[in-house]
Amino acid sequence: MYKKTNILAILLIVVFTACTDKTQYYEESGSVFHTLYHIKYQAENPLTEKIDNALQNFNLSLNPFNPNSVISRVNKNEPIKVDKWFAEVFNKAQEISKKTDGVFDITCAPLVNLWGFGFSKMDSVTPHMIDSIKQFVGYRKVHIKDDIVIKDDPRILLNCSAIAKGYACDVIASLLEQNGVTNYMIEIGGEVIMSGVNKNGGCWRIGINKPEDDSEVSSNTIKEVVQLCKKGGIATSGDYRNFYVKDGKKYAHTIDTRSGYPAEQNILSATIVANDCMTADAYATAFMAMGLEKVHKIVESLPEIEYFIIYTDDNGEEQVEYSKGMIQYLPNRQTLAILENP
Repeated sequence: MYKKTNILAILLIVVFTACTDKTQYYEESGSVFHTLYHIKYQAENPLTEKIDNALQNFNLSLNPFNPNSVISRVNKNEPIKVDKWFAEVFNKAQEISKKTDGVFDITCAPLVNLWGFGFSKMDSVTPHMIDSIKQFVGYRKVHIKDDIVIKDDPRILLNCSAIAKGYACDVIASLLEQNGVTNYMIEIGGEVIMSGVNKNGGCWRIGINKPEDDSEVSSNTIKEVVQLCKKGGIATSGDYRNFYVKDGKKYAHTIDTRSGYPAEQNILSATIVANDCMTADAYATAFMAMGLEKVHKIVESLPEIEYFIIYTDDNGEEQVEYSKGMIQYLPNRQTLAILENP
């Protein structure tokens, strides 16, 4: 009788839970900041309107293509107090600039404009032009005081494109959590933050594309799978389809603000995992610009991130390298690691 009663109680609990769990997985998609976004989350009701409102408000803060945004008005030297989103991105950018010795720098906009999209103006760029622009480029030449951006030179322009998309993911994640959502995956322009499980009850997974060393070819072949079973941000930066070759050397689309020239490096793709997507986004860009040798010099001081890098060795062969802690996010390599270290 005791066993039957126990079984009946368990069945009642299961039935009651099934009847009261009204949540389901919803999907949202659209465009923001001239890029696409995809959001999946489990909730009782769709949160479409709240998500749209948050993205629109974020657009008014950090979208450089919006002439009325905070960052656009700052770049035009209008007297404006920045909002909390702008301040958070700016402060995180300054922090990462210091840790990367200025490789990451949101004052790079004038240099980006000089070289042009896809190096469209590269034949007209001269050393004299670069030296002239470098006078008003540098993260140490700008700061925030009393919610006002103070520039050492009014010609300083800010470009947060290498960090803002990641932060936008964090903003939407915070919104979902405030509405009781614990299972979600948010992707904006390739930057991702995820938490909990997918609709099948498994950990979220995303793929890292295999580099194709051809700017005319677009491939979606997966090189590696990254799996997160806890909350975390993932960002990948890759230059293997966006580069030019001059005098036998390959130059990436990432500008090294210290030299003023496109970064010459051997990294094809850098994937970063961090607690938040803003941090992952910024370091993915920084790693591309600094190259593998310089990455090795700073990673010990960056316990907040893990990395997976695809690079070319001295013989031009494709290789991979990843941090020790990254193995926990690489299910396909965990088995290999066990076989190699029984």
